[in-house]
Amino acid sequence: MESHPSFDEFDEINSPRPAATAFEGLAEKSLSRRGFLGALGAAGVAAGTTALTPLKANASSRLGFKPVAANTLDTVTLPPGYSWKPLVRWGDPLWSEGPEFDPLTRSSGAAQELQFGDNNDGMEMFTRDSRTVLVANNEYTNRYITYGANPSKQPETSDDVRKAKAAHGVSIFQIRDGSNGWQIVLDAPENRLITADTPMQLTGPARGNALLRTKADPLGEQSLGTWNNCGAGRTPWGTYLACEENFNGYFSSSNHGLALPKGFKRYGIGAKGWGYNWAMTDERFDIAKHPNEPNRVGYVVEIDPFDPTSTPMKGTALGRFKHENAEVVLSANGHVVVYMGDYERGEFLYRFVSAKKYTSGGDSRNLLEDGELYAAKFHDRGKGEWLPLTPASTGMGSKAEICIHTRQAASAVGATTMNRPEWVAANPHKAEAYCTLTNNKNRGKKPNKGGDATPVGGPNPRAKNRYGQVVRWRPMGGDHGALKFAWDLFVTAGNPTVHSDAFAGSPKPAFPR
Repeated sequence: MESHPSFDEFDEINSPRPAATAFEGLAEKSLSRRGFLGALGAAGVAAGTTALTPLKANASSRLGFKPVAANTLDTVTLPPGYSWKPLVRWGDPLWSEGPEFDPLTRSSGAAQELQFGDNNDGMEMFTRDSRTVLVANNEYTNRYITYGANPSKQPETSDDVRKAKAAHGVSIFQIRDGSNGWQIVLDAPENRLITADTPMQLTGPARGNALLRTKADPLGEQSLGTWNNCGAGRTPWGTYLACEENFNGYFSSSNHGLALPKGFKRYGIGAKGWGYNWAMTDERFDIAKHPNEPNRVGYVVEIDPFDPTSTPMKGTALGRFKHENAEVVLSANGHVVVYMGDYERGEFLYRFVSAKKYTSGGDSRNLLEDGELYAAKFHDRGKGEWLPLTPASTGMGSKAEICIHTRQAASAVGATTMNRPEWVAANPHKAEAYCTLTNNKNRGKKPNKGGDATPVGGPNPRAKNRYGQVVRWRPMGGDHGALKFAWDLFVTAGNPTVHSDAFAGSPKPAFPR
């Protein structure tokens, strides 16, 4: 099968990184082989997927089931006593008027607007009264599959673009458990598709800022659509947080010689998109005509899963970057704390702390619209702190500018460049959190897009990291609202039986395609 570039590879091709720079690192004092193996021994293994049904438990295992051996089978492999079945697939209708998926044409734009979207990522299940609603991100489309009926395997018509835009975003639908297991409730009042064309409210400090104003929205208060939603989050007050990640690849320019506006290079926005070609039918994706449109994407979107008439709120207060997920916890005195990773090599780990406090049963509608944004600084010897991103600390003109050019703000305060911060998870039983740092082939070799060095050391102990690690931090005093924290490396990936050093891993496997 033909190989297709990943999102990272698209970025490398269309937005090459600077040449390598000299670096200096923190001492590799935080991890010993004994500590690493001890952490592995203490760590549990968690796995989950939609529509798994446990039939019995294995009492002889600490995990409650027999572990599954590694394999390359093209299926879902479960321990004995468990079964699975699909709940929903790309193209399944959410309303009775929606047609069944057509594998020959890959459906039309009109059909896709009534069907479940493509490529799932973050999802959450909500229950209220006797209703259960599943909310799932539809991150992107595989163009060579979506347009498999086209000779070019690429978007060729206006309906092709319409179909792709409808397949992106967030699918919301009621599900019900019955004699045949969990199933979609067609025509349920909660069923809804939030796509690349759905009206949004811009909220927070950047609402109305000149960088968010366009010809279609001269006030800079409303935008259209959300796409490339990666991970997710949920709030204590029952809303869903969809996280916009690789939004940059959908924009292109009709003028290939265009001088790019300030900040575009840092976010990977250029004259050449990734082949979605949405500008063919929707000129807001043409940065030569609408240079402010990319500033209106890259945020966390708050959605009420039980109110299909509500307008999603795109929150600028939580910063603009390639959001992986949004892990919501509460500080000791009730402020909302949101941990977030910027999923790109050499970028940063963030947190948001709300100005107002959360009260169960109180008015929570605006809790994510006002607060302070911070970036993480990891010091030697397992110490760290959250650096506030303010006009005074960053030298930037306003809080709105910080919320739009968040990466530049974190660079300005000297936050620690990380190895692609992906999912953040908080321990539900005590005040500690974890972030998966998936990989960074440029660690110790190249700076990030902003020219920040990516030194080896501290929470990023391996040069040219291909395998990743998990960093854990514990806020001072057991309070997620504290400015300082202690950190360690919970897990580093790699096979110690293949390589002698504690940070090495196995060669990249050649899995069959």
